[in-house]
Amino acid sequence: MEPKHSAEMSKHLDKQNQVLMETYRAMSHELHKLQVEEETIMHKLYEMMSAEGLLPKDQKEMMTGVIYFSTVCSYVCRHFKDITSLFNNT
Repeated sequence: MEPKHSAEMSKHLDKQNQVLMETYRAMSHELHKLQVEEETIMHKLYEMMSAEGLLPKDQKEMMTGVIYFSTVCSYVCRHFKDITSLFNNT
């Protein structure tokens, strides 16, 4: 490769690297926001299900302060065909 082309290629690759890093940072930030939102929603769902008596007693004891996403979701999927019905009663 000619020196002229290698210098241009290097500049191009540096610019692409900068763009990719900016994109990575933006996506990481968005992912974090979504994870926080998911955790908030799951806390609200757990509180609502607990208040309505929809969780078995042993399930409540297991989940002291920590919500296990897969456990709550699998329970909801097993017991409710339409999850929106949970939220329409509030």
